[in-house]
Amino acid sequence: MSTSDGPLSPTTLASLVIDTEPYLSCDDCFERMDEYVERRLADPDHDDVPMSTHLAGCGVCAEEAATLQELLRADAG
Repeated sequence: MSTSDGPLSPTTLASLVIDTEPYLSCDDCFERMDEYVERRLADPDHDDVPMSTHLAGCGVCAEEAATLQELLRADAG
């Protein structure tokens, strides 16, 4: 367990109280990650509500999605 020397950041606090409905587990998110990122790159207006909700509240999955997006952009360009 880690300790903190100060209060939670506004971003961290917001991610802890976000509405997570419709629920999507991290395992489900990782299974859908490739398709979600590819669709978002092809169409920035594409929205998958369970994925976007999960990514808004889960820093680990959001970081994975951002990294995958960067890799796919670099590969395409």
